[in-house]
Order: sequence, then structure tokens, then C-alpha cells
Amino acid sequence: MLLFNKPYDVLCQFTDNSATPRQTLADFIPIPDVYAAGRLDRDSEGLLLLTNCGKTQHLISDPKHKMAKTYWVQVEGDISAEALAQLSSGVMLNDGMTAPAQACRIAPPAIWPRNPPIRQRANIPVSWISLTITEGRNRQVRRMTAAVGFPTLRLIRAQIGQWQLDELAPGEYKTVQLAR
Repeated sequence: MLLFNKPYDVLCQFTDNSATPRQTLADFIPIPDVYAAGRLDRDSEGLLLLTNCGKTQHLISDPKHKMAKTYWVQVEGDISAEALAQLSSGVMLNDGMTAPAQACRIAPPAIWPRNPPIRQRANIPVSWISLTITEGRNRQVRRMTAAVGFPTLRLIRAQIGQWQLDELAPGEYKTVQLAR
């Protein structure tokens, strides 16, 4: 299995058929016959797992297994204890209530600069939170933070189950052995 730190603006697939070519996993990973176990939006960064084992891919990406995924989220505004409590107990989205999550404020993580940088407004503070979810709805973390009044500015997946981003730089990957 591969652990990959997906950079911002990279598609979670190996091919792109758009008229304007975009960066894909093929620009970073020269290993044949591996596939993403789950997805990260093009505008999200961080840990992506790739495998050549269908059983492992199913275990990681199938929602019925409820594998925990932890994100570092930079939000616009000084996040309140009330908003963190709402995230922790579940948030009503247009497709229903989310499962409870683990949400806490964190110090800004020691991470790489994003290219291009996020927008900054001089008179609006930003906060960082750690958010762990067990679902995988489309753009769920962004929708959850917006629903509690703190839009996401930057989203980095730091952990999936037992696997962590650790010291991987954007665009780097490493091979890990699965415990049998």
C-alpha cells in the first residue's frame, strides 16, 4: 500500500480527459496498478491511500466500515466552543444529519505553505481545528464547518484509520506493509 501526500489542485485519479490538462496522480506516482482507496477533492490536501488490493480498498473506502478520517481544517473566524460542540454532536446538512464527530481547536499545524496561498482578510481571524469523522459524504467537512458558521479555507487530511501523514511532503509517497 502507498501513503501519498496529495497536493492542492491535483485530481485523485490517474487520467484526466478535460480539454485543459490538470495534474493527476500519474504526475507523482510511477507505480502501475495501484488505485486510490477513497478520494480527496481537488482543492483538498493530505493523506491519500493507494492499493492494488480490492479487499483493502473496500475496507478503507466503504462507508459501512466507518473508518475514521482526521482532518486539519483552517476555518474563517475565531471558532466558538458552541460551533465545536455542534460539530461534535452532529450537524444537519441538506442530505441529513451527520454522525457525531470529534472536533477540537488546535494550534496551527507545522505544515507546508499552500500554492496558491489561501485568501486572507486582514480584519477576519482564522482558526484551526482537528475534525475526525467516520462518514464520507461529498465535501462533508466543508459543508459541516459552513453549517456552523465557519467556512473552510484550507483542508488537510492527516489520518485515515491507523495511517498518518507524518512527515510526507506534498507530492511524496511511501510504501507500507499491511499487517496480516
